[in-house]
Amino acid sequence: MDKLILLVVLPLLAAFLMPVIARYSELFARLFALAVLSASIAIIINVWPQINQQAVSFAIGGFSAPLGIVFYVDQVSLFFALLIPLMMLIFWPWNKDTHIREYSLLMLLTASASGMILSGDLFNIYVFYELLAVSSYGLVAVQALNSQTKTAAIAAALRYLFLGAVGSVMMLLGIAIVYMQTGTLNLAHLALLSPEKLNNIPGLSAFALILIGMGVKAELFPVNTWVSEVYSSVSTRLSALMAGLLSKLAVIVIIRLLILLFPQTEALHLMTVLGILAVLTGELIAWRAQDMIRMLSFSSIAQLGLVFIAFSLPGEVGVFAGIAMSLHHLVIKPALFMLADAWSGSLEQLAGAAKQSPLAVTVFIVLILSLLGVPPFPGFWVKMLIMVNLALAGDTIYSIAIAVIVLATVIEIAYLFRLVMKFYQPVESAKKFHHKPYELAIASSAMCIILIAIFNINTIESKLRSMAMQMSDRQYYIYTVFSFDDTKKPALSLTEDMK
Repeated sequence: MDKLILLVVLPLLAAFLMPVIARYSELFARLFALAVLSASIAIIINVWPQINQQAVSFAIGGFSAPLGIVFYVDQVSLFFALLIPLMMLIFWPWNKDTHIREYSLLMLLTASASGMILSGDLFNIYVFYELLAVSSYGLVAVQALNSQTKTAAIAAALRYLFLGAVGSVMMLLGIAIVYMQTGTLNLAHLALLSPEKLNNIPGLSAFALILIGMGVKAELFPVNTWVSEVYSSVSTRLSALMAGLLSKLAVIVIIRLLILLFPQTEALHLMTVLGILAVLTGELIAWRAQDMIRMLSFSSIAQLGLVFIAFSLPGEVGVFAGIAMSLHHLVIKPALFMLADAWSGSLEQLAGAAKQSPLAVTVFIVLILSLLGVPPFPGFWVKMLIMVNLALAGDTIYSIAIAVIVLATVIEIAYLFRLVMKFYQPVESAKKFHHKPYELAIASSAMCIILIAIFNINTIESKLRSMAMQMSDRQYYIYTVFSFDDTKKPALSLTEDMK
């Protein structure tokens, strides 16, 4: 199982070796990166049967928990670890004009994302998060320099950098409070101590700081103001990667910390409030948007708000609903961004697009129907799951969330229906649109996944429930990391065993 460390080591090695190899052969450097991504996928597939049965934990460097560096691998973390190299390959910039430093930054992004999702130590999560931030800043800056609107793009990149830096400081302050309260940063050890040490005002403050800090990447209100500007400045491939994958990785890490360190009602309600604000602001601004990329960017913010509302539901059902919503968004939103590449600019110019690009418009309509939650598409079952469980929770804040989701859905229907009507509006001389075959293939593949899911809802539900059950079990996490046997010692005695 130690071979999973290669998911971090190989891409990190490739990130630093690629510029050196490129001095002799750029083609070989690019092939080397692709080989590393393929090897990462092969490693994950090889260990998948074991993780499918039970989670595993392993220490690096010979020091066991809570002293050593620990990786924890369950179904959720391994699945997202698989998505990282897979989506890197899907959205890989095959353009020969792409500079080698962009490829190198993508490999650094791969290594840091894998480390962040697998790490079982709070400080190491922060280190990998910083590497992820640096690589994403670099990618945005590189593409901003090549943007047609160079000045605006550079301003957006700087705003993203400054906001991300503030978020990093807040996250570090939150981690410092956790360490001051507990004296440890190992997640399993913290899970043992949290009921006594973190179930208080300082603990809630630490969660709020970490939530806002990581929320920069998770597109969480109020630290999501960079989203539309950055997505408008970079390529649709990078926008799809950031909106589809990176935001979900940040969310999964936040939820892992919530389950293990901060199982407090106040922490759940804080997520609910921020999720509600994200849904409202995202949908209202998307409704007023006059260009496709801006509309999709704020729609993404709203959908991430809905993800946070889902995860704020207490217990296993919240994890199940949150994972389902995250994966649904992960499939649809990148595909919409790929379609938007040919439709960038004013929405008024999209009149007659259905006549020129009937396949692209058909794919777009299928995807937004699932996004809106129209039966029998998967989005309907996910939204119904969230709404039903919000109602069953019987809390005032969840009742407000139901009303907000209904209102947001009406707003979303209004602006998306208006857009579809624009596609079919008859015009004498419509603007010429050209979808690249690769972009259309990605979007069509996403549509096929959605259509296949319609007939496999029960199978998907069973798998997601298994993932949610494993992720939401704090005691299971503790026993896995500390490798206790089947004597099932009470949690209170574990602290004594480690002394």
